[in-house]
Amino acid sequence: MKQTPKNIAIIGSGLVGSLLAIYLRKFGHNVTVFDRRPDIRTIQFSGRSINLAMSNRGWRSLEKVGLAEKIREIAIPLDKRAMHVNDTPVYYQKYGKEGEAIWSISRGILNKRMIDLAEAEGTEFRFDEKVWDVDLPGAKIYTGESEKSEWKEYQYDIIFGCDGAFSRVRHKMQRRSRFDYSQDFIDVGYKELTIPPNDDGTHKLDKNSFHIWPRGAFMLIAMPNIDGSFTCTLFLPFEGEVSFENITTESQAKVFFEKYFPNVRKEIENLTKDFFQNPTSAMVTMKCYPWTYWDKVALVGDSAHAIVPFYGQGMNAGFEDIYVLHELMEKYGDDWESIFSEYQKERKPNADAIAELSYRNFVEMSSKTADPNFLLQKKIEKHFAAKHPDKWIPIYSRVTFSDRPYAEALAIGDQQEAIMKKIMKLPNIAHKWDSKEVEGQMLKLLKASKH
Repeated sequence: MKQTPKNIAIIGSGLVGSLLAIYLRKFGHNVTVFDRRPDIRTIQFSGRSINLAMSNRGWRSLEKVGLAEKIREIAIPLDKRAMHVNDTPVYYQKYGKEGEAIWSISRGILNKRMIDLAEAEGTEFRFDEKVWDVDLPGAKIYTGESEKSEWKEYQYDIIFGCDGAFSRVRHKMQRRSRFDYSQDFIDVGYKELTIPPNDDGTHKLDKNSFHIWPRGAFMLIAMPNIDGSFTCTLFLPFEGEVSFENITTESQAKVFFEKYFPNVRKEIENLTKDFFQNPTSAMVTMKCYPWTYWDKVALVGDSAHAIVPFYGQGMNAGFEDIYVLHELMEKYGDDWESIFSEYQKERKPNADAIAELSYRNFVEMSSKTADPNFLLQKKIEKHFAAKHPDKWIPIYSRVTFSDRPYAEALAIGDQQEAIMKKIMKLPNIAHKWDSKEVEGQMLKLLKASKH
């Protein structure tokens, strides 16, 4: 269905704001994007970025507007985890079936490209222009140099808040009656570190793996970049015995890296320098409802549902919001009230589900990936899934390599976990894990769980 062109403002020029601008331009709308920050294409990065893991949901949203190939040029496929457990040679865990991979992309490089592509579609970007206030019923925004300076007023037909976990647009919506809001910080922070390329520009670690050093309460991850470097992220408690508060000198940082990450010892100088140069950032799960105000204002991406980054789904979930909006725009045409109403009803349960899954995956990645029982359980699941692909799709594959709703993945994942708890209690399971007996038990439990 066609739409009458509207004058639309997007607050936030990040990944979600840029992609939404491209979608809206394809429908013929006039789009202006406001951002309080300078143009990312003209500045040095802040050292606050975790590399992105593009998976099926993200690619589907890009393919819809013909951008997938342009983005693949700056991405590297990762088909497995590389586990770096102390005193054990590096071992690999395949993510999914043959040909299934997540794609590592530098957030900064992707954001620059998305802004270029949105500009090429005719989007106007207004950088260094901070939105201080939003008139929700009137769809007006007010910008200015400071809260005390004189403000400019802009009138729009529709406003989209794509301005992240601490959204100014949502802040205004929070003041309305019956607006639900919660934020929950975890007691673990993160810091960006870098492993530079070899002198010849090649990668120092396997370039098609997502590298994890699981250490219980903390962990290090590394994802490859197209220039041969790796963006590493150290996740560490803010307080406690091994924590950010207890590493205050270069010598303490060196001891920490040598003790817990011996196989990156050659990179200690770089890691130590980055440790003190880059900021320590916090991670928050943010939930709210409603996401829309009549047919005037809507929140998209992190401004509606910020999650912790441990499933690599933050960007993918935001892109999927846009995909769903697009389908509803085609269905309802100029009826923006129906578009917004159905959008929030469809997306809210899925946003809550991926928030829960992302938090659980932190526990899994940092503690369980080095646990022999957990590894055995995953091996049994994989073996069974290979034999019965119609009956058992592992939860990771449901989230990452499928377009089915997140809420469905969570529900089926809980069901599978209950079955696996019983299977892991079978006597002598470590020796008969691939036997007909175990397979029969799983089929029986699956059948029982369906009733």
